[in-house]
Amino acid sequence: MRSKGLERTALIVMILLSLFCIVPLLLVVTSSFTSEKALYTYGYSLFPSEFSLDAYRYLLASKDRLFRSYLLSFLVTIIGTVTSVTITTLLAYPLSKRDLPGRNFFSFAIFFTMLFNGGLIPTYMVYSQTFHIKDTLWALIVPGLLMSGFSVILVRTYLTTNIPLDILDAAEIDGASQYRIFFSIVLPMSLPILATIGFMTGLAYWNDWQNGLYYLVRRTDLFTIQNLLNRIQSSADALKNSTANDMFAQGMDIPSVGARMAISVFAILPMLAVYPFFQKGFIKGITIGGVKG
Repeated sequence: MRSKGLERTALIVMILLSLFCIVPLLLVVTSSFTSEKALYTYGYSLFPSEFSLDAYRYLLASKDRLFRSYLLSFLVTIIGTVTSVTITTLLAYPLSKRDLPGRNFFSFAIFFTMLFNGGLIPTYMVYSQTFHIKDTLWALIVPGLLMSGFSVILVRTYLTTNIPLDILDAAEIDGASQYRIFFSIVLPMSLPILATIGFMTGLAYWNDWQNGLYYLVRRTDLFTIQNLLNRIQSSADALKNSTANDMFAQGMDIPSVGARMAISVFAILPMLAVYPFFQKGFIKGITIGGVKG
């Protein structure tokens, strides 16, 4: 009886937590289909009090730029995620070797980067004046996202605790090189943690707008979807505060609030579509990889 009561309590808690996640998402979606006037008059609701597509019409007025930004976002996310996972794995694998000379020093150096950094201005000067990536595609890939100390430690811990040393020793006795061991044994056994860091890195790249804001000054044609939507939102706010508005001169309200919701819908749709394919590996990897080795 006691166990059933605990199960019931746990079920209720999980339902409440699920509602806390789902209800805000539903509010965003329904608000994007609600007219601006209704949002100001009645506030947010789970059902549109006055259905309207003004927010989406406003966004799709720049559909060519929107489509280009979507393609750039996918390109940056794919290139950045693949490169980041590759670098992270190649760094974490040697650190998982207990007999690696200087292993503790290198591990501490990586952990140190999680606590301290050079600051925004020095970082900007290094990337723009030393590496000259300003107004290039690399400005969206390299700064801040290409390497994560947390991901390296997560992968190192997974490799240390979940790949038996006997298998690696047997492969070495059979004459396999470190490259053969890495590609034939370590990588296939590390798919859960690779899916985990791949999803987290891809999510960071997809949602990033700061790199575009800092490093894309003249090349607005390189704006990703987040940068473009931020620019569209700024334009909507400017139009809302302007007395002259040709685009909505026929009595249509400028969807400044609705545009924010529509922007959120545009931004989260790809991640919602991708997450189910990574869910199993993500949960397993974050659970096992988080155990101290």
